[in-house]
Amino acid sequence: MARSPRETSLSRRRFVQAAAMASVVAPTILSRATLGAEKPAANDRLQIGFIGVGMMGRGHLRRMLGYDDVQVMAICEVEKTRRETAQHDVEKQYAERTKSGVYHGCDTHTDFRELLARDDIDAVLIATPDHGHAIPCLQAARAKKDIYCEKPLTHNIHEGRLIADAVRENKVVFQTGSQQRSEFAGRFRLAANLIRNGRLGTIKTVRIGVGPPPRPCDLPEKKAPQDLDWEMWVGPAPWRGYNEILCPKGIHRHFPAFRQYQEFAGGSLADMGAHHFDIAQWALEMDASGPVKIEPPAGDADTGLKFTYANGVEMYHGGPPGCTFEGTAGKLYVNRPIIESDPPELAKQPLGENDRRVYLSENHHRNWLDCIKSRKATVCPAEVGHRSATVCHLANLGYRLRRTLHWDPQTEQFKNDDQANALRSRTPRAPWSYT
Repeated sequence: MARSPRETSLSRRRFVQAAAMASVVAPTILSRATLGAEKPAANDRLQIGFIGVGMMGRGHLRRMLGYDDVQVMAICEVEKTRRETAQHDVEKQYAERTKSGVYHGCDTHTDFRELLARDDIDAVLIATPDHGHAIPCLQAARAKKDIYCEKPLTHNIHEGRLIADAVRENKVVFQTGSQQRSEFAGRFRLAANLIRNGRLGTIKTVRIGVGPPPRPCDLPEKKAPQDLDWEMWVGPAPWRGYNEILCPKGIHRHFPAFRQYQEFAGGSLADMGAHHFDIAQWALEMDASGPVKIEPPAGDADTGLKFTYANGVEMYHGGPPGCTFEGTAGKLYVNRPIIESDPPELAKQPLGENDRRVYLSENHHRNWLDCIKSRKATVCPAEVGHRSATVCHLANLGYRLRRTLHWDPQTEQFKNDDQANALRSRTPRAPWSYT
């Protein structure tokens, strides 16, 4: 596959000009290349590149443009209208902060490898479709760039282990986009605290209400628009021709349905499951582990699959939207707009001074930025993002194989099941590679 031509090249002269212009409105911009191995100083702007500015990426971009200690340096996007619109939004925002009212310091790329090769970028925010997460994450980690990556973290189990290991080995700060740990008025954090402190007694059952598993892509193939690099969009996934349902044209206001097809994602089960199974793992203190048994429902039902943990807790795919925890002393339900319990006082009684508390983060993006500066772990680092995504992958494999599976969370292998183990990974389409 031929690499897409670089649209713009940041020369040394242009970089100096951009830095000078930005200095009108902010402290000195220092890249990691300038700083060497040291972390950025507290008063320096973090230089960030964006990989993917579709529906989710645009939301992340708006948030990052609101921080005075961030400088968005470059946009990478395979669709021209989205790419150029994001560039315009960045430069318009920064121009409004200058005396001259002019700013031209945000470059664009079609190939994420060009963005990652730049030494003037400290960190990247990756919001591509699920199948396009792993390789940019791996390359960014090896380039020592800190990473925020959307959820579900990976397309398959093997990719998650590769990312978690690469992040650890290269000592980069990583945030998975599981923002329920930080946002939504702290309802999910409160639920985790209540459960960890035994307010529900011993947890017996968890019910996670999210959508169905993915299906094979059966969309008709059409001619790709000239403004789209379809080769780059498909990337390491199995080749298929363009369809607008997978990659809408221009600026769209909906979440594209690539999520529903197993070649590119994990269905609605993984899309919202990466949020709600994540909260279940957090509350159950299973961030570094997972279930040991997966039992699909009878027949061809696409809900009702059961996980069993080593401690006997049973978790079901199915139920009211969100997370329902059932214990020996009561029941607790939590979703983005609500937390309630039965009996009601379980959720209303405040935590005591000596009660245990999970990691406190009240702003997911700010947590990432602050951890880049402090070099501390984020609220949802790569290992956690991988483990939460793995639960989704295990469910999808259970539905796909339609038989009981036995999983070892330590070795991350199925017991005595070669077929299931083979489905933990897939070979990237040439010439793409994880190495």
